[in-house]
Amino acid sequence: MKAMILAAGLGKRMRPLTDHTPKPLLRVGGKALLAWHIEALVAAGVRDLVINAAHLGEQVADFCGDGSQWGASIALSREPEPLETAGGIQRALPLLGDAPFLVVNGDVWTDYPYAQLNRQVVAPGAAHLVLVDNPPQHPEGDFRLVAGQVLEREEGSPGLTFAGLALYCPAFFAGLAPGKAALLPLFKAAIAEGRLTGQHYRGQWHDIGTPQRLAALDAALTHCG
Repeated sequence: MKAMILAAGLGKRMRPLTDHTPKPLLRVGGKALLAWHIEALVAAGVRDLVINAAHLGEQVADFCGDGSQWGASIALSREPEPLETAGGIQRALPLLGDAPFLVVNGDVWTDYPYAQLNRQVVAPGAAHLVLVDNPPQHPEGDFRLVAGQVLEREEGSPGLTFAGLALYCPAFFAGLAPGKAALLPLFKAAIAEGRLTGQHYRGQWHDIGTPQRLAALDAALTHCG
């Protein structure tokens, strides 16, 4: 299985830290966020990686190299400008091949065991999402999970939060035109057609959305280390 790490965003909420450093290269617990993902994927047996880059993309390219320092093979998908999540994945499809592939946001930190998704079966044209408990900054969540099916959240009833971690069949992006595109419309269409499954992960997961949350996670990881 191949995996894609999303690393092309501008990181506007992380400024001024991201004025000179791409968000996935910000360091927590002594290493870049991107390195945490690469190491965990390789440990789970996922060694063919695709990483997209736009904002300060040369730094991402220099950091990754060819991936050999981690025992991985890394291909870079360059974007002339950030294409949002679905647009970035669509652009990288030629590098990802015909089999289902894993995608993880480069600006989260988690101890999720990637081998679980490596063993997950996803139907043609479908996707499988990892959902987590709602963090304080997102108390309502994104979706409901009922008997393994991801459904839209009911108004006034908290759901679960999409972890930015999923397994996709390449056909999930069929018909998506090149350019900027968000994932949510694809998710809604898949929900309507019963093509979106999921699982609830109760382990560690952090969305590194602000300098304060970055500093808090860094302190926690440093203390644990």
